[in-house]
Amino acid sequence: MIKVGILGAAGYTGGELIRLLLNHPEVEIVFANSGSNAGNPVTDVHEALYGDTDMKFTDELPFDKVDVIFFCFGHGKSEAFMKEHKIPANVKIIDLAQDFRLAPKKVVNTMQPTAEIHDFVYGLPEINESKIATAQHVANPGCFATCIQLGLLPAASMNLIDKDVAVNAITGSTGAGQKPGSTTHFSWRNNNLSIYKAFKHQHIPEIRESLTQVQGHLEASIDFIPYRGDFTRGIFATEVVKTDKPLEEIIAGYKAFYKDAKFTHYIDKPLDLKQVVNTNKALVHCDKIDDKLLITSCIDNLLKGAVGQAVQNMNIMFGIDQTAGLKLKGSAF
Repeated sequence: MIKVGILGAAGYTGGELIRLLLNHPEVEIVFANSGSNAGNPVTDVHEALYGDTDMKFTDELPFDKVDVIFFCFGHGKSEAFMKEHKIPANVKIIDLAQDFRLAPKKVVNTMQPTAEIHDFVYGLPEINESKIATAQHVANPGCFATCIQLGLLPAASMNLIDKDVAVNAITGSTGAGQKPGSTTHFSWRNNNLSIYKAFKHQHIPEIRESLTQVQGHLEASIDFIPYRGDFTRGIFATEVVKTDKPLEEIIAGYKAFYKDAKFTHYIDKPLDLKQVVNTNKALVHCDKIDDKLLITSCIDNLLKGAVGQAVQNMNIMFGIDQTAGLKLKGSAF
């Protein structure tokens, strides 16, 4: 059994991670750390787990008893935690924050600078599976970044991204985290829609890095406009790429790119969000109008956009079936 510790276990990602790992055939959760909830039952916070576990939160950090630790911290806390605590070298780390997502020595001031020196591998299995398999430390991609990259990477592999790309994506309220805020309050969010961080979202640098990795270069701008949606979970994105390449060839390229992917699928029909909610799937579809390639992609922001992908990365790191613990039914009805 893979012995797991979870830090920051009281938030949305912590709760979803516990839910997944309680049902993982090859995992034992050793501890779920939360300083503010220490001693309290996990079900006091994650009420959907009633009947599934009698585990309690702890403020202890028994690193010597685990094989892997998941960091479910807010952005900027992971790097600080590693500087303040000695984690045994044999313990693997999967970080869900953005602290180590960008390549080392490339400091980009997004929500905070990325660490200048680190050994974290960017955990997008569709392009980095072999690196993840031998990694000791993995930086889990951002939710918007995952959805948008999976829409654009096959186009990059065909060298199609040579002009500015228009991206629009809408996310559910869980993307803002569990801490209440003015834009997550029900009476504000319900029946409402708004834009935030237009063209300046913190996930743009990691999107650019992955596209550059696959295409070999990237001069084009990624013009990303994020939207807050009036639903709980999921991300639905559109990406517009200008190209003269025939649609049939593009679709063939997309299907070839994802032919071995365990959770990312090209489908021939238009997408809707409920096809992926509550799953670790990413779905992608293409249409073409004149010289405009319209790519649609969608994921569940808490699963493929966060802890589902983190569990997928754990499975790869420990050499087990990528789908273990992740065979989830979508909430399509």
